[in-house]
Amino acid sequence: MINVFEPALRAEELDAVKKVFESNWVGKGPLTDHFESQFAAFLGVDRNLVRSVSCCTEGMFQSIAMIGAAPGDEVILPTISFVGAANAVAAHGARPVFCDVDPRTLNPTAELIERKITAKTKAVMILHYGGVPCDMDAIGDLVRDRKLYLVEDNACSVASRYKGKACGTFGDFGSWSFDAMKILVTGDGGMVYCKSPERAQQAEELLYLGLLTKSGFSTANEGRWWEFEIGSFGRRAIMNDISSAIGLEQLKKLEGFIARRREVHESYDRMLADVAWLQVPPRMPLHSESSYYFYWLQMPGGVRDRLAKYLRENDIYTTFRYYPLHWVKGYGSTEVLPAAEKSAQETLCIPMHQSLTNEQVEKICDCVKAFGKLL
Repeated sequence: MINVFEPALRAEELDAVKKVFESNWVGKGPLTDHFESQFAAFLGVDRNLVRSVSCCTEGMFQSIAMIGAAPGDEVILPTISFVGAANAVAAHGARPVFCDVDPRTLNPTAELIERKITAKTKAVMILHYGGVPCDMDAIGDLVRDRKLYLVEDNACSVASRYKGKACGTFGDFGSWSFDAMKILVTGDGGMVYCKSPERAQQAEELLYLGLLTKSGFSTANEGRWWEFEIGSFGRRAIMNDISSAIGLEQLKKLEGFIARRREVHESYDRMLADVAWLQVPPRMPLHSESSYYFYWLQMPGGVRDRLAKYLRENDIYTTFRYYPLHWVKGYGSTEVLPAAEKSAQETLCIPMHQSLTNEQVEKICDCVKAFGKLL
């Protein structure tokens, strides 16, 4: 089966984990600190603004907590988004308000977000779909004018940039995912960006039980190092040196990962350009850089599901990300969002990862074309 996502873990990552085992320090320690520093450097931001976290979803939960979202507040987010984003809002008693998306990029736009703003709106959460940056000029102007918080979900956009600036660093908070299906993989884990050092320090406390002091082992405290105090009711949501050792090796390879994904993307574009019954992703604006996380095809309604079944029968796994959240009964939404609803019936994400061979890419395209002859 050709997987839709697949990590690229090799001997270097295994050797790095072996060294952690040999050090006998497998919890959060110097390698996690180094990973945070290196990731901040990759983003081009001050190291004091970045903290590691157990997963991207936890980063969004903490971001919503830090903006003070509470019952009576509303947070706007695209309906084509990950369930963890909406859960982060609802878990704090606020109301997730879903907006529509551009039918081709599946990204929210400033205009679509603005339609949902009310006196109760506290924040906007955006997702850079498939690694393609949103229009951050227009969205940035909107949230500043309306004095709203901006939270960026960068699970798809680890290396995406808008006019040279890293996605995830435009707003008040940004969260990245390093789980098993992402581009940079640590098994589980993530990173959080905060706009100010004070917010980052708050995040560090929240991510480790609200503790105001570090362990006695890691400090020069000669008194009763087992005594402690808390500043908030935080959870334990930290990374460890095993995951960070893997992350450091993956970060060294990230540029190569993105280059290969770009090659795959361009091959799909070229090989599928003449297939009249489907559309490939829209061309990337010159001022934006993608992470090439998804490659999605769009086709007339009723055809998508048949194509997915045909490809699976030919050992090619596909999916659709993300199921519209306003259709999830648990959120109690009554929204009607026509572009997202149409896209959800017509969009299919085909395999996209750096381990794809040229032969596999050619097989996928040949199967898509062969299916077209059955229509």
